[in-house]
Amino acid sequence: MSIDTPLFEGRLVRLGTIDHEKDPAIVSAWSHDTGFMRMMYLEPARPLSTWQAKKKLEELEKSLEEDKNACHFRIRTLAEERLIGFAELTWISWSNGSAFVRLGIGAPEERRKGCGREALALLLRYAFSELNLHRLTAVIQEYNLPAIGLFKSCGFTEEVRRRQALERDSRRWDLLHFGLLAAEWKENAR
Repeated sequence: MSIDTPLFEGRLVRLGTIDHEKDPAIVSAWSHDTGFMRMMYLEPARPLSTWQAKKKLEELEKSLEEDKNACHFRIRTLAEERLIGFAELTWISWSNGSAFVRLGIGAPEERRKGCGREALALLLRYAFSELNLHRLTAVIQEYNLPAIGLFKSCGFTEEVRRRQALERDSRRWDLLHFGLLAAEWKENAR
């Protein structure tokens, strides 16, 4: 990797900012996809209107201006600049060099095409090379097998299993905490 390596652009996707005109309608549509919502969030799924999605995005952007302990990106296709998902670093602890990572591909037609893998690779490079973080944590429901596979393939290791921490459809599920250290990422990135 050289100083000229793009931080926010891969072969398939680009990490970008919120588009307040176009993104709310797309985010609203994703919120009606209960499968996606249950994979991404621990809270109960709830559909949002376009107005509600716009308000949430505005609140998010305002909080990012005030809180320097998070980085939120929107994943867009390179070809059409179409919003397909999001990638986030949250709860950044600068003194400890740690953060939590989340990634979601909301556009169903773009899942399992390598966009999530590339977006995660870009986010990891940004976290470890640009922000100089030491470790990242991902919290994933035990039933989210695609996410578990993706994070494991990028070098994350299961560190904690919070038994029966989540209830969905009258069943208890474990929450898994996966971790990745900068040294492990560097070794895998070669």
